[in-house]
Amino acid sequence: MKLISVIVPCYNEQENINDFYYELMKNEAYFKAQDVDFEILFVNDGSKDKTSDVVKELHERDNRAHLISFSRNFGKESGIYAGLQKAKGDYVVVMDCDLQDPPALLPEMYEAITKEGYDSVATRRVTRKGEPPIRSFFARMFYRLINRMSKTEIVDGARDYRLMTRQFVDAILSLEEYNRFSKGIFGWVGFNNKWIEFENVERQKGESKWSFWKLFIYALDGIMAFSTVPLAFASVMGVLFCLLAFIFIIFIIVRKLIYGDPTSGWPSLVCIISLVSGVQLFCLGIVGQYLSKTYLEVKKRPMYIVKEEV
Repeated sequence: MKLISVIVPCYNEQENINDFYYELMKNEAYFKAQDVDFEILFVNDGSKDKTSDVVKELHERDNRAHLISFSRNFGKESGIYAGLQKAKGDYVVVMDCDLQDPPALLPEMYEAITKEGYDSVATRRVTRKGEPPIRSFFARMFYRLINRMSKTEIVDGARDYRLMTRQFVDAILSLEEYNRFSKGIFGWVGFNNKWIEFENVERQKGESKWSFWKLFIYALDGIMAFSTVPLAFASVMGVLFCLLAFIFIIFIIVRKLIYGDPTSGWPSLVCIISLVSGVQLFCLGIVGQYLSKTYLEVKKRPMYIVKEEV
């Protein structure tokens, strides 16, 4: 019998766990006919509610449900990585607990791998219904920007919801970087991928844990992880402003020789100095971001610490 490992990162999802389980089990008859069983890995990412207790109760009813609890909140990327490390299945799928990743798509995804020969079947939203317009706008801008800056394609609207073969999972686990951006890693490892489109499904219960600021930081992590263009941009800006400063110096000397007026133009000079200083700080910030990522990598700290396993 084949085994599918279902990885479910959870943070304060006590209201959604049972609903998610029942929706997932609607596929049980189909997969039994295919001689396939499930293991469900709920990765509790330092939740402050009763997520852990709800999973334990579920485990008593169905021992295919497992719990991995972190000692604190390490973030969704760590939850995904922990699930991939613990998964024993021939196939592995990553899903959100809030039912925004429809479990009903699983049979179609499984057939794409087993009958069509794909190594990975991923999903993408074709609409952003229910999202704030400003958040949708910046999300689209992020995908445009990163695809222009990076050689790794990251599809607009891509979800972490993805069914993978064991070979694909092993390739991801071979990338042990601390600063992880799974959407980019999934694309970087290559293999034969298929995309399934679906309309956005709004969260049924609870609130999203992704604020605008957290998404912004996550986007920066993605850009830094899969592009060195910002460093090149900082270098170009430095050269450009050196040239402008040189031209301005020549202009000041010529004006002094012709008009003999050393004091006029000081407001424009202050503006130029302020602008150049701002650009310097901006470029220094870019270098600092890359340096901080390198600093975290070389410390070799674990991506997560497990407090409890059931």
